[in-house]
Amino acid sequence: MNLWQEVVIAAAAFAAGLINSIAGGGTLVSFPALLWVGRDPVLANATSTVALWPASLAGVYGFRRELKGGTRTFLLFGAPSLLGGVLGAALLLRTPSETFGRLVPFLILFATLLLAAQEPISRRLRGDGEEAGEPTRAWWAGAVAFQFCVGVYGGYFGAGIGILMLAALGLLGFADIHRMNALKNLLAICINGVAAVYFILSGAVIWSDVLLMTFAAIAGGYSGARLAYRLGRRYVRLAVIAIGLAMSVSLFFR
Repeated sequence: MNLWQEVVIAAAAFAAGLINSIAGGGTLVSFPALLWVGRDPVLANATSTVALWPASLAGVYGFRRELKGGTRTFLLFGAPSLLGGVLGAALLLRTPSETFGRLVPFLILFATLLLAAQEPISRRLRGDGEEAGEPTRAWWAGAVAFQFCVGVYGGYFGAGIGILMLAALGLLGFADIHRMNALKNLLAICINGVAAVYFILSGAVIWSDVLLMTFAAIAGGYSGARLAYRLGRRYVRLAVIAIGLAMSVSLFFR
């Protein structure tokens, strides 16, 4: 691998780790970078997933203070995340990505708009006087089913799963963007972790790229968490929405 290729891959991995920590969507930086230096698309996708997974740990550590009291939500969403991640990874190695790729910008755009309108939608669906109450069982069941779909998508391609999970958590009544990011990063570990194991066992990983990207992505993931605290909740939410819109537009015109 040439020096310029190493620089491109490392820089993309750092940016991807930072973006994943704040909002999700780092795959849209790391994956195209691997394609640009000539990697096979399927191998590039699998390699990106394996390389960025440790960065999720760094993101969780950066938001560790926000995880208190979130055990119930994590346990509820953890199982569908794991199952969906395995199924999505299996689908990636067995089907072409062109068809699913056409749906990606629509999914990300929908989730971004959903996150932007989270507060008024929650008030309308749950009632203006009930925003502090507990969601119903049907509401939680729908969220769990949605998380399974997010897991499938995450194992298959992965770009934007953070946006999707933030939207789901918002509609469940979560209002603190830092706590939402902490739970999102923890669930991303489940989704990308099982997908990464599947890719490794299937021999679909370029290890030279993984080693280089992993360290850069960890640095980016921890930096992203620190940046989120420095900017404040309001600006992080706006950044999440901006990243989602930019991702969807870029995919529409790719």
